[in-house]
Amino acid sequence: MFRYVIFAMLLVFAGGALAGTLEGLWQKQGEAVWIEFTANSTTGVVVRNNKKPEAVGFEVVRNLEVSQDEDDSWKGDVFAAPLGEYKPAEIMLLKEDTMRFRVKVGFMRRSVDWVRVPALPNE
Repeated sequence: MFRYVIFAMLLVFAGGALAGTLEGLWQKQGEAVWIEFTANSTTGVVVRNNKKPEAVGFEVVRNLEVSQDEDDSWKGDVFAAPLGEYKPAEIMLLKEDTMRFRVKVGFMRRSVDWVRVPALPNE
């Protein structure tokens, strides 16, 4: 009986540890673009972009740090493609498998959602 209790506790704690991390592969919702965050990294790097293969290796997110304001929230600089430059952004986990970048430029605010994926799909 004691072993089952320990096993159940390990499952709960392991799931909680993974829930609050950006580590892994993410696909831009509705597009064929994937980025990856690795453990202890302060960047999010393009690992695949079907429309722009030359973008592989590009840092979409840099200077990533944990936000002190909210749980499951980070701050960093996100590349704003329409502006051609990095902008300060909030990055938050809405759910374990859904991440949102929120960039504010002047009075305008734009959000981009990403979905966690287990692996890159085949071509």
